[in-house]
Amino acid sequence: MNLNTKGRLAGMLYLLLVITGIFNLKYVPTELIVWTDAAVTLNNISSSEFLYRSSIVAGILSYVVYLLLPLVLFDIFKDVNRRLALLMVAFAVISVPISLFNMVDKVNVLTLLSDANFLSTLSTEQIQTQIMLLLKSYNNGISVVLIFWGLWLFPFGYLIFKSGYIPKILGVLLMLGCFGYLTLFLQRFLFPDVELPGFVSMPASLGELGTCLWLLIFGVKDRSPESKS
Repeated sequence: MNLNTKGRLAGMLYLLLVITGIFNLKYVPTELIVWTDAAVTLNNISSSEFLYRSSIVAGILSYVVYLLLPLVLFDIFKDVNRRLALLMVAFAVISVPISLFNMVDKVNVLTLLSDANFLSTLSTEQIQTQIMLLLKSYNNGISVVLIFWGLWLFPFGYLIFKSGYIPKILGVLLMLGCFGYLTLFLQRFLFPDVELPGFVSMPASLGELGTCLWLLIFGVKDRSPESKS
């Protein structure tokens, strides 16, 4: 497989990651979860159970893709700087088991919505409370894993910048995106009452989407990297 083909494969995996990630982390929660109203949230999930189940499948798929993507990227960038390429893979891959285990909280919500006999002793209000706790627990897990979602972007962005395979501006955006994720991570734990402006996450969004589309459409420029280690 030549370098350009590997680039397009990485682009396809990246696009799948973006689509499943947005569906699981953004679209479905916006449609179903009302954090200030447990009763409405329970009703929404119950009446749109297939949508909720689809978000679980999409989430698991996204984490599987997130395991494969950095391995393909490593094969592309290993001759630019092998140590940084390994660091990129390590930061990305370490987040996968954490993220998959975190999905169990979303699955447990389905158990509370089932007709299992052992749930008959719980009132509707208690089930609502348990569901909100599980959803909040899932969000807490996402807050933890944010640090790895950010850290892998810095070596990735630097490799893009040094390689000449992809426009350097995308590498710069990814490196800035790393600090955006880290800022969000620190805000959630140290300053939860502070609302961050939208531009904090913009470099990561632009960098990842831009890199995804560039790889998918143009692949990788097959030329010697500027720097090797």
